Amino acid sequence: MSYYKHHVFFCLNQRSNGEAACAQHDAQAGFDHCKQRVKAEGLAGPGGVRVNKAGCLDRCAGGPVAVVYPEGTWYTFVDQQDIDEIVDQHLKNGQVVERLLLAPDVGR
Repeated sequence: MSYYKHHVFFCLNQRSNGEAACAQHDAQAGFDHCKQRVKAEGLAGPGGVRVNKAGCLDRCAGGPVAVVYPEGTWYTFVDQQDIDEIVDQHLKNGQVVERLLLAPDVGR
């Protein structure tokens, strides 16, 4: 058994050279909201969910992005409602949110 049931990484990378980056799409707000929701739902901690900041995950063209492990499920999101759906469906109920999946061919 893993220490966490789910580990969520949010790319918060910023680039100063003008290249696409998740920070340009308010990834920090998505991270903050997810962390707050996970805590409020009582999902945080060992045996539950850990939400972490990450640097570049090399999928900038689909930004902002987050990945849920151990499944390796890649999501893109637009607003807090998208984050709520990931928390409610995936993190609480184990169901992938199909409409928010990042296409497998999206890279940098």
